[in-house]
Amino acid sequence: MTDTFLTIASPSQGTYTEKRSKFLAFAFPVSTVEEIKALIEEYQKKYYDARHACYAYMLGHERLVFRANDNGEPSGTAGKPILGQINSNELTDILIIVVRYFGGVKLGTSGLIQAYKAAAAEAIAAATIIQKTVDEQICISFEYPLMNQVMRIVKEESPTIVSQSFEGDCLMTLSIRASLMPRLHQRLDKVDGVTITSCTCCR
Repeated sequence: MTDTFLTIASPSQGTYTEKRSKFLAFAFPVSTVEEIKALIEEYQKKYYDARHACYAYMLGHERLVFRANDNGEPSGTAGKPILGQINSNELTDILIIVVRYFGGVKLGTSGLIQAYKAAAAEAIAAATIIQKTVDEQICISFEYPLMNQVMRIVKEESPTIVSQSFEGDCLMTLSIRASLMPRLHQRLDKVDGVTITSCTCCR
């Protein structure tokens, strides 16, 4: 099971100039479509005087949620080459916006494709690419006398304790790398009195 993915650590930017047209590229680590929409709106307002603000994004470790937008450029000349750079670097959870200031000389279809590709590549080159793990969560409940047994397993398996409550029954939300979840689940399940349920119960 593949439980890692590549993304960028923080926002980055790059620039590319072709025949006096200036391309400003901005890359962002993102996790939701809502976050993406807000950034696109922000940058379209910020660079309101630019001719175009094109973009592409990819979301999720399975890389199934994506979109490319030409924002008025000829179809397939902007968003698609930006997305192509995201794909060639095998990145996800990323948004790249490329703002174009027209320099008075038309670039043609192939020129536009190359320019948007190059601008996106500059933003990615300026970024720090990191590997993240795909994590899963479980929620457990148990009575206080079982605390030592449960905490021994938590210490040995090293999940992240997302939340915990010790009012009445003990409730804990644990997060761990997906490939390690079966072992954690199995060990907790063997402790008589520990109930494993949907994580929504602890949120």
